[in-house]
Amino acid sequence: MSPITIAILTSWDWRIEVLLPLFLLGTIYIAGWSRLRRRTSATHNRWRAGALWRPFSYIAGLIFIGIALMSPLDVLASSLFFMHMIQHLLLIMIAPPLLLLANPMAFLLWGLPGGIRAKAGNLLSRLLNRNASSRRWIQKATTPGIIWLFWFIAIIGWHDPNAYNASLVYEWVHDVEHLSFFAAGMLFWWHVTGAGPRLHKQFGLAGRIAFTLSAVPPNMLTGVVLTFLTVPVYTYYLDVPRVWGVSPLVDQQIGGLIMWIPGSMMYLIAVLVLISRLLSEDN
Repeated sequence: MSPITIAILTSWDWRIEVLLPLFLLGTIYIAGWSRLRRRTSATHNRWRAGALWRPFSYIAGLIFIGIALMSPLDVLASSLFFMHMIQHLLLIMIAPPLLLLANPMAFLLWGLPGGIRAKAGNLLSRLLNRNASSRRWIQKATTPGIIWLFWFIAIIGWHDPNAYNASLVYEWVHDVEHLSFFAAGMLFWWHVTGAGPRLHKQFGLAGRIAFTLSAVPPNMLTGVVLTFLTVPVYTYYLDVPRVWGVSPLVDQQIGGLIMWIPGSMMYLIAVLVLISRLLSEDN
């Protein structure tokens, strides 16, 4: 293994602004999960057994965020387009569903210290009360159609060459890009998983299947276009040292394939899971 490869693979950037929130969220979730599990009576065996996987899912989601933002993957993303695509896949399609499958809202609330928990609970009650105007505004702003549009703009918009190049030149633009990807992923998968808070009318399994499938064409077509382009469109990579001898065009094609196939497969896997649940309900 070359010295350059070894240096890259051992380059972890322990960013305190990333590490601290991840640590706090993980600690609070585990504390809340433990408290709720202790409070559950022995008759709720189904809930107790089902809850055992939740902290593993949640912590795995946090770990994938850490890998995306602090591991050598982040270092390589500045030199290789396809590494940047893997980073985006983790932030949009891997970490969000893992976090939301753990249904974190109640557990995070119960993980807070007593006084803070009471204040946070009261605030949420006021904001999300059925008769509160704030709830109605939040409902309107987070309908499936609006969330899909936000997700679409985030995915397509940041793959515009000018926006993409700017994200690699300016660190703050790069951070905004990652935040928008993660926010779009969380909101999209919130509707797919049915995690709390449940603010909208019951979004049935058939609707969730259609909603998830609607993400495949934009994601797949973007990947297909990048795969079959014959010239590099992200000019930033023309001026950086090439790692492992991968040319800018081949790099772009590999990134397109990653977005096209593994990226689209994440949504299709979710669809298959939802279809299996729908069929089991019918039986």
